[in-house]
Amino acid sequence: MSSAAQQGRIGAAVESNGVNPVPDAERRGRPSGLFAVWFAWNISILGISYGIFVFSLGLNVWQTIVAGTIGYLASSALVGILAVGGPRTGLPTLTQTRFAFGMKGNRIPAFFAYLSNMGWKVTIITLASTTGAKLFAELWPSVFADTDGSSATFTIVLWFVIVLAVTMTVSVLGHELIMKLEVWISWVTGIMTVVFLGFVVPQIRWTHLGDTPAGGPLVFVGGIVMAMTLVGLGFLNYGGDFARYLPRNTPARGVIGWTTAGLSLPVVTLLIVGALLVGGDPKLGAATASDPIGALTALLPMWFFVPFSIVIVISLVSAAITGMYSSGLALMAVGVPLRRSVTTMINAIIIAAGAFYLLFISTSFLATFQSFLSLIAVMMGTMGGIQLVDFIRQRRAGWNTDMANPRGHGGRDGRWTAIVSLITGTVVGLGLVTSADPNLGEITGFLLTESGRTGVFASSGLGIVIAMVLGAALYGILTFGLRLDPRPDYSLVAAGDTARGEDGSQPPAPDAADSPAAESTNTDR
Repeated sequence: MSSAAQQGRIGAAVESNGVNPVPDAERRGRPSGLFAVWFAWNISILGISYGIFVFSLGLNVWQTIVAGTIGYLASSALVGILAVGGPRTGLPTLTQTRFAFGMKGNRIPAFFAYLSNMGWKVTIITLASTTGAKLFAELWPSVFADTDGSSATFTIVLWFVIVLAVTMTVSVLGHELIMKLEVWISWVTGIMTVVFLGFVVPQIRWTHLGDTPAGGPLVFVGGIVMAMTLVGLGFLNYGGDFARYLPRNTPARGVIGWTTAGLSLPVVTLLIVGALLVGGDPKLGAATASDPIGALTALLPMWFFVPFSIVIVISLVSAAITGMYSSGLALMAVGVPLRRSVTTMINAIIIAAGAFYLLFISTSFLATFQSFLSLIAVMMGTMGGIQLVDFIRQRRAGWNTDMANPRGHGGRDGRWTAIVSLITGTVVGLGLVTSADPNLGEITGFLLTESGRTGVFASSGLGIVIAMVLGAALYGILTFGLRLDPRPDYSLVAAGDTARGEDGSQPPAPDAADSPAAESTNTDR
């Protein structure tokens, strides 16, 4: 057996596919394999912190559980629906959005999706680094801790370098290795999290769960929206990345069901535990706001704290790997003419800068995290809504991947209907949300009055939902109501132009049904 073949068998060969359609000959697997990817990503005890964050909006325990569950299930289902485009086209999600926005127009949502991805990676890698540093500080305080017992700066930096190096290496190797690793990580983190729950559940102060008063209707809606931003809305641009290697005829219900289950099962379970913990001990909420993982691991005996801290780092690195993989694809979808291995290096530099801000400049992890979620959810939610509506159009076109090609080779430079809808929804959404981080608050809330900025509406995050619905509705009206839906453009293929696309792929010849002759009956360009 050749060396290359051996690498392929163990999943260690660098993946060759970028933003091109995955050939049918390379398709493999079943939709059930998607469960492990999303489960491993979300099984971290950070999910308990998410429950505490939702509670902190002003809800009681039972409202937190109900609102969070609704938000998780709804947003996870949206990720599953968008993931269906993966097997149908073989394209990553942020390449498939070229169908709606055009080759060059797609750079706008792809760039902001890339920023979203980077923000999540900054958060996850920072938490993995601080968790590892805390472990070292506890085990060898004379070397790795400051005089007050906290992790020394050089310890955090050391762990940051280790975590980032592992994340980059695995993400560059690609899809097959990631899919294999996630199965094992799911089992390990799942088992250890169950053991962890065995330690913390007895510490729930059941008699105090009714002490916190219920929040009003808008606060309850805010809990739903916040749960959506914590899980599903941040993943809308990822779904197809991991489903695109499935066979083309994979049933949609399998893709949606396994994606939704993998995303929602761990976070709903951990949400309930988080709500019960903070409901009985409000002080835990304040501690979690500044140190989401350290506040929870402080509840453990030392003999379990050590192995569990290692598992936490592994689970966070697992999430970082899948996100880093998608961020490389996102940068390629923007049109950066670099290989995925090079884009991963660029990502590492950006993550280092973001981690520096989160570790040494931001005064509140929770404030910065919530502000980041709101800002990104406005853009990603609007893009996701437009893409969901465009699925109707894509399906009618037979999922023709030519529409992701450059102008004249089946695609378009841009489609103003999608771009205007995206900008409109995003601007309105940003104007209706607020930010607890003063540095990020400069670009939000400009459509609210001074009293509105501090009111329940602003804190509820309804602006995110309004942005998503507005963008999708406007795009639907323009595309289907006014019929501004041009056919694929093959003008340059007909002229004999064989230039390669921006992503380096050779434009395919048009099918008979989508030929220039068939297109000539539609005068809407």
